Amino acid sequence: MASLAERLSHYQADQLGYKPVASGRLVRVVGLTLEAIGCRAPLGSLCKVETLTGEMEAEVVGFSGETLYLMPSEQLTGVMPGAKVTPVLQAAGLPVGMELLGRVIDGVGNPLDGMGEIYTAERASFNAEPINPLARKPIKEPLDVGLKAINGLLTVGKGQRIGLFAGSGVGKSVTLGMMTRGTTAQVVVVGLIGERGREVKEFIDEILGVEGRARAVVVAAPADASPLMRLKGCQTALTIAEYFRDQGLDVLLLMDSLTRFAQAQREIALSVGEPPATKGYPPSVFAKLPALVERAGNGGEHQGSITAFFTVLTEGDDLQDPIADASRAILDGHIVLSREMADAGHYPAIDVERSVSRVMPAIVSEEHMLMSKAVRQILSICRKNQDLVSIGAYKPGTDQSIDQAFHFKPKLDGYLQQTMKESVPYAMCVNMLRSILGG
Repeated sequence: MASLAERLSHYQADQLGYKPVASGRLVRVVGLTLEAIGCRAPLGSLCKVETLTGEMEAEVVGFSGETLYLMPSEQLTGVMPGAKVTPVLQAAGLPVGMELLGRVIDGVGNPLDGMGEIYTAERASFNAEPINPLARKPIKEPLDVGLKAINGLLTVGKGQRIGLFAGSGVGKSVTLGMMTRGTTAQVVVVGLIGERGREVKEFIDEILGVEGRARAVVVAAPADASPLMRLKGCQTALTIAEYFRDQGLDVLLLMDSLTRFAQAQREIALSVGEPPATKGYPPSVFAKLPALVERAGNGGEHQGSITAFFTVLTEGDDLQDPIADASRAILDGHIVLSREMADAGHYPAIDVERSVSRVMPAIVSEEHMLMSKAVRQILSICRKNQDLVSIGAYKPGTDQSIDQAFHFKPKLDGYLQQTMKESVPYAMCVNMLRSILGG
């Protein structure tokens, strides 16, 4: 005989227009995946799994015949054979609103900052409907990010999606923090996905700071979180950014990192039996990357913009890594951080020659574009002839272009370097560049 709680649940389901949902049971645990039979639920829906310490949430990530494959959203502890599995009738959605500003939340919207619960009037789905590409406003206006190297030579437009490519320990997080403090965007959404727990607190307290945090929302799903929580963390950050964009605001989205998103999806896909395709990454990874990235960008009329920086971890500093290569093809430009420059104390370690902003020609003046090209030529000439000059094999006066390039090199090195707390407005960056090049 059904318990009072079960009868009440079925009664509430009938009142809401749902059919009664039967509970199933857990029959197998393979790695990170739970297998349940006796219940029916669609892909992407949530289930409650009975454990020794209470109920645990898990998401349906696949099925085979009558068997559901579930991925838990937390650490897999206290699960027993034959445990009760109950599908959730209706997902609550993600709480969104201005109340999120200044808060730190986990991958599904729960507060992590100890500042109490977050109460909002609205909720949003984790997977929003994509905007018609023809309804998006074109990118016509530059966005100030406070960094001279980007404002002056790799200008970013409002609504652009750009990648920040770097190996580990080259300064990605510090560069993101500098942009957070220096940007003119009205709202900043930061997704810290798969990072070390220590780095999350350091980013919030030291890099972001009190001033930057006041207009920011931080979504944190550290490295010890489950693959599902890391995947949800990226979707949560995009959902929050979309909410503020729909309010007519300009949003700067900083996602660190897109590689951790791909690795989380790889763990889930391999757990449910999807075959690996490229260096261990299954095909679903390369399908989910553009689906995530395309959610950023300009909105339609009466909407704002989402300018997105997605960091990409290049393993072994290899820019031909499958995720790096796939990301470069779907983004509107890429900024490469150089380990060699970082080792030499050049911060931010932006390698201008290997970086490009694909929308820059459409949003800056012709003079600005010519100055950017001139700087690239100077840096290229210096790099190609550095060894000759260092060993004394080149005599000044032999080649006028080389002489001019090495004349400008020290000034440009000073221009491209910037302290962590320093922020330079866009107009000043252009004027400084004009002054160095002598008009």
